[in-house]
Amino acid sequence: MLKKVLITGGAGFIGSHLCERLLKENYSVICLDNFNDFYDPKIKEDNIADSLKNKNFTLVKGDILDKECLESIFSKNNIHKVVHLAAIAGVRPSLMNPQNYIDVDIKGTVNLLEIAKECKTKQFVFGSSSSVYGINSKIPFTEEDRIDLQISPYATAKRCAELYCATYHYLHGIPVTILRFFTVYGPRQRPDMAIHKFTRLMSQGKSISMFGDGKSERDYTYIDDIVDGIFKAIQKNIKFEIFNLGNSKTIKLRELIKLIADKLGIKPKIQQFSVQPGDVPITFADISKTKRMLGCKPQTSIEEGIENFVKWYLIKRNFLEKLEKEDL
Repeated sequence: MLKKVLITGGAGFIGSHLCERLLKENYSVICLDNFNDFYDPKIKEDNIADSLKNKNFTLVKGDILDKECLESIFSKNNIHKVVHLAAIAGVRPSLMNPQNYIDVDIKGTVNLLEIAKECKTKQFVFGSSSSVYGINSKIPFTEEDRIDLQISPYATAKRCAELYCATYHYLHGIPVTILRFFTVYGPRQRPDMAIHKFTRLMSQGKSISMFGDGKSERDYTYIDDIVDGIFKAIQKNIKFEIFNLGNSKTIKLRELIKLIADKLGIKPKIQQFSVQPGDVPITFADISKTKRMLGCKPQTSIEEGIENFVKWYLIKRNFLEKLEKEDL
């Protein structure tokens, strides 16, 4: 019998790639997604089009806030492991609607932990974020760092969810693996994220907005390396651990913009603005623990990853631009 894995948010950027990887590895995958309107749901439908052709893939259109839906999924399936990726994402949107992040990112996680407790789930993998480190003077960031201050509601919600995971492990013995993702990019990246937005606007001959002086740094991590880290975490019998999944190399914002422009073969038009609230000056992952315990390390350079993304975008450009016009 194939091992069944429930992936929440499975039709999203990271989730859809993980579904494909697990199907290739001969797992049975249950994808739970509510197809909300944070961005056009047709993008998610396109993400999982190939997976839907696989007999070992089951799509459930539902919400992690719907306890009856979760109970139905677990009662009908002998779920081996849970990979919880569903969330309302985005630092800047969280400044405008912080309540949404409490409702979904925290309450939804607790709903899943409750049913995982009742059903004695063998592993609960939680997709967290590098944003939990906040403004951290210690570089690079390690899993043992003290992280008392997050600077956006999104980051705070992710940290709260981490703490609930730890509490449920302590109280009920649920095996928990927390994975802190560092700025994931690649094919299917959400339209609101910087690399996707820059590529779209530059390819249309429009100007892009650069917040700050362009010297802020991010640890951009290619989607295949993130998925490989999740997959290897699933293979381990871990009681409770936190891992950074990052590239462990940073690139300045100005250099990133130039790299995208070079791959597109154009000169960027840049409008500079002041730094936005919630933005941190740097993210930088120490992945020594990840390499030691999970046996994985990033394989894709930022140059190769951006080239892959630009190629994907140009193939999907007509589809994405059509959706953009429809949403106006």
